[in-house]
Amino acid sequence: MVSIRIVGGWLYATRRVLATVCIGLLAVGIGYKVVFGANGMRVWQSKRAEYEKLQLDIEKESATHEQIRHRVDGLQRADPTFIEKVAREQLGYVKPGETVLYEQAPKLAPKPAAAVSETQAQK
Repeated sequence: MVSIRIVGGWLYATRRVLATVCIGLLAVGIGYKVVFGANGMRVWQSKRAEYEKLQLDIEKESATHEQIRHRVDGLQRADPTFIEKVAREQLGYVKPGETVLYEQAPKLAPKPAAAVSETQAQK
């Protein structure tokens, strides 16, 4: 009977400390879950970054779509200046009397003879 009283007295005296420790552990557990849990802040931040990236992709695709729509509208209306522009760009048409200048692609430098003989020797 004496041992029960001692344990009961100790528990009664330290109940506030134990309650504080339990609440502290609970707060740490909840904080960990909020930051690192399945729907925590880390996941939210990565989803937010993905959302912003996808929004930029949508804006780029919308601009491309608008350009294509403008081009199709111009061709469907049979706008002569637009059709001429497309023909000049895609088919290389020129008007009589125009001079066309082409930029030549640079030629690749030939391999030195020593490098060629080394590769043949390795075979």
